[in-house]
Amino acid sequence: MLKLLHVEDDEDIREVANMALELSGEFEVLQCASGEEAIERAVGFGPDVLLLDVMMPGMSGPSTLKELRTMEGMADTPAIFMTARAQPAEVEELKSLSAIAVVVKPFDPISLGDQIMDALKQAGKA
Repeated sequence: MLKLLHVEDDEDIREVANMALELSGEFEVLQCASGEEAIERAVGFGPDVLLLDVMMPGMSGPSTLKELRTMEGMADTPAIFMTARAQPAEVEELKSLSAIAVVVKPFDPISLGDQIMDALKQAGKA
């Protein structure tokens, strides 16, 4: 089972994603409501994959990822961004920040686990 750190400020999205990921049977999920919370809890959890909302108050997803990358054991943890802004240039910019994939919101809860596993396989991380 993969440890997935999900960072999302919207409680409804966290709830839907958590149900979807737990139902997949592939993930142990730790959810954080902010980048700051993720920074505090990440090392103790030791995630295998990061799922980060892009636009959040305080620390954005990219800022959170940058900070997580400096922490012990997190430099190469696969990261996936979630965003409603899915223009090709924006997706490429997010991937240039070392993300292996971008999940577009609104996402399909039924296929979320598969999307993450597919991205990990394509990146050679699963």
